[in-house]
Amino acid sequence: MKTESMTDRMTTQISLKDIRDYIAKNHHQPLTIEHLAIISGLSSSYFGEAFKRAFGLSATDYLTELRIGHAKQLLRDTDLLLRDIAREVGYSDEFYFSRKFKKEVGVSPSAFSKLARQRISTFSVSTIGNLLALGIIPVAAPLNAKWSPYYYNHYQDKIQVHVNIFDAESEDNFRKLASAKPDIHIFQEEPSLSMLDWLQTIGIKSVYIEAKDWRTQLREIAVAVKRQSVCEYFIQSYEQKVLEAKQEIKQVTKEDSFAVLRLCGDQLFLYCNKGIQDVLFTDLQLYPIDGQQQTCNELITLDQLVDINPDRLLFIVCPDSQTRNYWLTLQYLDRWKELQAVKNGHVYVLPSNPWFEYSAIAINRMLDEMLLMFTGKNPNSFPVPVHGIVSDSEL
Repeated sequence: MKTESMTDRMTTQISLKDIRDYIAKNHHQPLTIEHLAIISGLSSSYFGEAFKRAFGLSATDYLTELRIGHAKQLLRDTDLLLRDIAREVGYSDEFYFSRKFKKEVGVSPSAFSKLARQRISTFSVSTIGNLLALGIIPVAAPLNAKWSPYYYNHYQDKIQVHVNIFDAESEDNFRKLASAKPDIHIFQEEPSLSMLDWLQTIGIKSVYIEAKDWRTQLREIAVAVKRQSVCEYFIQSYEQKVLEAKQEIKQVTKEDSFAVLRLCGDQLFLYCNKGIQDVLFTDLQLYPIDGQQQTCNELITLDQLVDINPDRLLFIVCPDSQTRNYWLTLQYLDRWKELQAVKNGHVYVLPSNPWFEYSAIAINRMLDEMLLMFTGKNPNSFPVPVHGIVSDSEL
């Protein structure tokens, strides 16, 4: 009788999720597609297809994302030599690592290290999202568990000084900013003359970003912090993701009409902010109902909504108890049940975060959430991803 080998038992038990976890734990090791396929019990070609189908990116892209992300952290936070960083993240050849890093990030490792050590501060949550898109973690920024939960949860330990999110020009914020010793402070709201004078007095350069659309905002910040190539890489990556997401989402939604609503208390509002307009109706080219082609926040009754009768409803529900109670009540009303979107199960609740923020990272997250909402595909496993392609047999 043939005895099952240990390898056979391993290959029958290891799932694709286990393989992804294995890559994450061993990304510093020399991994190949062939090796990963063997331990998954699949052929090399089928493993590659299955992994990408399951997680939205190839195993090589995932490994590169992990390695480059780790390298960026080491370049930013340590004084290790380049050859040591290359080996630490899984590349035996520092010159190959340098080429790979520049291809993925847009600048060389040495340039990234120098730029990453610039100390940038801001009083704006949106600026945090724009800085992160450029690979910069600010030394001082507003963090709040309720009003900026994404950044609070993922970056509270990395952002050294947490300033007040509501009172930018308070004495407490001045003291905190002085203690952070930033080189540059970025405003996305017009600062007072007294604030500008104070920054100049203590040697902090101030930059005011006046642009209204996120791409131009990002480009203006990139010029100020000398990250133009990183900026263009981020925008190009986003545009490519839009093309892919638009095709996949359109296969699901076809010619359906969309309405975005905000519920506050017992009142309904036809709602569209700049981010929703950009992602849903400009980039993804979904079909808005009449009156929602532009930004709006207009009161609408349930009867009026039934008359319009959109195919799909996206809801932003204010988090207070009164609104939540009415949201539950609304779903039992006969008029509500008449809506085509309700009958078809096409009602989607949007969280205020990121849908109330307007920044490069928030826009990118909105796109990801739309793809996940309508196709079930989650394109990212990390808060601020770095995507890339590996062409060699060694990942």
